[in-house]
Amino acid sequence: MPRSHSSWKGSASCRLEWRPSRLASVMLGVLGGLAVVALFGSALTRAGAGAASVLAIGYDLHLLRRYLRSPVRRLVIPGGTSACTLDGVALARLVVQWRGPLAFLAWCDVAGQRGHLVWWPDTLDARQRRELRLAADEAAVSPTVAAVAP
Repeated sequence: MPRSHSSWKGSASCRLEWRPSRLASVMLGVLGGLAVVALFGSALTRAGAGAASVLAIGYDLHLLRRYLRSPVRRLVIPGGTSACTLDGVALARLVVQWRGPLAFLAWCDVAGQRGHLVWWPDTLDARQRRELRLAADEAAVSPTVAAVAP
């Protein structure tokens, strides 16, 4: 009986795309609205709260526009001893942390530049979450370091 390719641990690789989340953009807009409510509920005068709320809404719209225009990123975690890549750039270090359905990716490339990405539930389905979890756990164990003392 032939095995499925997904169960082969030696050749398994993870290829994922990151894109801006609609859920995160909605939450960013809600936070902008809550900032306005908080300003009017503070001890500021009406004129001061009005001016600050215009600034808060403007900054929120700027952040929202910048987030939604973020380019699609492609992460590849190959099986074996190959280096992980993000948009074709080799990564020296890759850390994936989980907070419920959210996946936080932090990396450092070979040039020393650092970065991070967050996958929200609407951009990463259950199959892709499992694939990322398994590949990141395997990539965290470095095959080039000896398991026991020489």
